[in-house]
Amino acid sequence: MSEPNKNQDLNAPNSASRRTFLKVMAGIGIGAVAVGLGRGAIQNIIPASVGVSGYPTLTLYKSTTGTPLQISDLTVNNPAAVIFSYPLQNEPNFILRLGDSSNNDVSLNPYKVQIPATGGTYTAPGGVGPYGSVIAYSAVCQHLGGTPPSIHYYPPGTTIPNHPGHSGSNNTGFINCILHGSTYDPFKGCSVVTIPTKSPLPSVVLAYDTTKQTFSVSSLVGPTIQGHTSNLTGGSPLPSSSSTEVTTIAV
Repeated sequence: MSEPNKNQDLNAPNSASRRTFLKVMAGIGIGAVAVGLGRGAIQNIIPASVGVSGYPTLTLYKSTTGTPLQISDLTVNNPAAVIFSYPLQNEPNFILRLGDSSNNDVSLNPYKVQIPATGGTYTAPGGVGPYGSVIAYSAVCQHLGGTPPSIHYYPPGTTIPNHPGHSGSNNTGFINCILHGSTYDPFKGCSVVTIPTKSPLPSVVLAYDTTKQTFSVSSLVGPTIQGHTSNLTGGSPLPSSSSTEVTTIAV
């Protein structure tokens, strides 16, 4: 019996070596794709039927006590990431009580935001609450989907990492993602301050009930959340039809 050819042609149609080689390469390819997929790309392969049919109106509740969020629960210029999920599970959003360098509340007006990626514009809502200083934005970086604590708010007087041309501390407060340096201005509709992001953070539409002194969320405006073809698809509905919980992530 002749000795097997150790240099068998991998291109031969019936080559066992070729079949083995292709299986190995297919496995490597799948692994490479899995590694290369970011948060957004993975979400985009979730069936579009998963999601909700419309934006629910939900009251913000504290996860620690199960009671409605009050203005006293929000610290002006809090550097921690205070977040809630909306409109789907695992879609974090910041809720911020913004202030000046002396930590006095700043009343925020609606702001016309530009989208560098498309050249379009939209109007981000102003602040709500007794001082007009409470505002909310998606906490998913529009570059490659970084989430808290990688992306968070830097109060006035703190150093912003990866901020091109920035020396020392910021004067008004910014949201920055440390993964690649994207920076947003929450005082101006979370518009883009520095690339690589080319889209602002979507704005969350908040309302404040002056009688109950509670906050609720009812919609999003602006570009689509990073990693989604629609804000209402690509994830699971929230467990409650009336509320969403606010939690704090240390940074």
